[in-house]
Amino acid sequence: MRALRAGADGYISKTAVPAELVRAVQRLAQGRRYMSPAAAEELIAALGNGNGSGLVPHARLSDREYQVLCLLGSGKSVGRIAEELARSVKTISTYRARILVKMEMRSTAQLVHYVLQQRLAEPA
Repeated sequence: MRALRAGADGYISKTAVPAELVRAVQRLAQGRRYMSPAAAEELIAALGNGNGSGLVPHARLSDREYQVLCLLGSGKSVGRIAEELARSVKTISTYRARILVKMEMRSTAQLVHYVLQQRLAEPA
């Protein structure tokens, strides 16, 4: 969803077989869009009944919140994230607090567990 909202014309999993990658590139070269069947099924499932209630919890996050979530999930501290993103520790802490509320979680440990479970980031 995030890639499509950002303007992507296609989406394919990094685990796709080479033949599927060739199909995707050919279709995009023709000026058409492409989404792998597996990704399309996941998108339909995530949309649920069409009102967005079936979306995964991290779909509710802004792009910056999502970025912070992934960095937290990879094991980085708030201070390290602040340094990498050239923001203050207080700003990153505010993002973390908003993420917790939006995702209905209580701790950074829950966020880290979620990120790893959803494979949104690799441990550092």
